[in-house]
Amino acid sequence: MTKSVIIDEEEGICSTVTGPTGAEHRHLANSVIEQAIRDADLSLDQIGYCVATGYGRMNVPFADSQITELTCHARGVAKLFPNARTAIDIGGQDAKGLKIQDGRLKDFVMNDKCAAGTGRFLEVLAETIGLNVKDLGDISLKSKKRIRISSICTIFAEQEIRAQISEGAAIEDIIAGLHESIAGRVVRMIKRLKIEPDVVITGGVAKNSGVIKALREHIGYDIFVPENPLLSGAYGAALLGREIYNKETSEKRDIRRGISLKEGVTFFK
Repeated sequence: MTKSVIIDEEEGICSTVTGPTGAEHRHLANSVIEQAIRDADLSLDQIGYCVATGYGRMNVPFADSQITELTCHARGVAKLFPNARTAIDIGGQDAKGLKIQDGRLKDFVMNDKCAAGTGRFLEVLAETIGLNVKDLGDISLKSKKRIRISSICTIFAEQEIRAQISEGAAIEDIIAGLHESIAGRVVRMIKRLKIEPDVVITGGVAKNSGVIKALREHIGYDIFVPENPLLSGAYGAALLGREIYNKETSEKRDIRRGISLKEGVTFFK
């Protein structure tokens, strides 16, 4: 998904737009930002600074700078949850664990080599069961007995689920087992960071109540979910852009007064 967030001088959100990411990153980026500007009732020349993030950040021609999604996610989470120390981001392509200190990214771990533990893993297996991925969370909460899904490979997990269905296993128990498998894999990964509260989850999978439940049981802490978990990285990018813009504007004013703070020296014309 491609997301755009525009913020004002007080760092409040003016508008957000989300669209599916296709092969033409540049065209979609233009479309999304144009829609966000219209929704905010602004014009392009009123945008002070633009930061691009994510896998396609180098394909956004109008961006003033590019910042990694890890840095942006950490900044967005810290703004939304000032006490956050650990963030879990589970998207369609990867799963990440972020260590946050003083509102910034301190350390991270990630899985971007395999679909297991990601949103795509859930999508494929939802198709196997014949359900919409959006419905998996609520259905799994009805489970009375989780069925263990041992395979972490998408193909083998799909075969395992088909076998369970043929044996008459309850769908909600299969899905609960699937969520347990994902949560276990993600937690094993982020334990390398030493998990500390407050814990926040972002990304599309954060909308899945079954995965949230399984993660809470594994971690032993409550898990906070943003109102729109898909926008945390884009919001963080906007916040960082605002900081850069303010710094550059301040430096220009100081140079005009004969003081260069950027170089750490004072000079007079």
